[in-house]
Amino acid sequence: MEPVPNATVYIVDDDADVREALAWLLRSRRLPSEVFDSAEAFEAALNERMAHRQQPCCLLLDVRMPGMSGLALFDLLLARGTVATMPVIFLTGHADVPTAVDSVKRGAFDFCEKPFSDNALVDRIEQALALSAERLEALRQQGEVRQRLEELTERERDVMRLVVEGIPNKLIADQLDISVRTVEVHRARVFDKMQVKSAVELANLLRVQG
Repeated sequence: MEPVPNATVYIVDDDADVREALAWLLRSRRLPSEVFDSAEAFEAALNERMAHRQQPCCLLLDVRMPGMSGLALFDLLLARGTVATMPVIFLTGHADVPTAVDSVKRGAFDFCEKPFSDNALVDRIEQALALSAERLEALRQQGEVRQRLEELTERERDVMRLVVEGIPNKLIADQLDISVRTVEVHRARVFDKMQVKSAVELANLLRVQG
């Protein structure tokens, strides 16, 4: 798998040896990482300097830690919607596997049982980073489409809605009580502002936007 540019792996584990081993493993695979010794430390960093990050990332999260547990942090990230662009891979002992499986059902990317296979873990990390990059790109594109939609006038939106429904210009003109020529002008402006060349392309763009 091709490396994901500008990606970061966040490691949250109270065990210094585990943090160091994971950071070394990632360095050996040219994967930048940042380490945190508690869920609280990671949350503080997230609030202070990561809230507006737009680079791909994923989180390696220990299940059991003093203070806030990995599960509690996961619930917090889930509620904030952060997990969508920051996939979470739980690091878990054998006794925590059922809990980790349940977390995957609720939106975690995966779990890795300790002691973990280096190759298997790195494979999953790379897949998580690729997913993060894909979702961030989708959000960026949705934001661009929203911005284009905001530039449309009310009449252009009316025409666009009917064009997307496949209604011919003549019927659009009758429905909106305007001339066919005016429909053609609005239609051309909609295509120009939305950066599309056909009604099908416009419909597909709006479908992706949801």
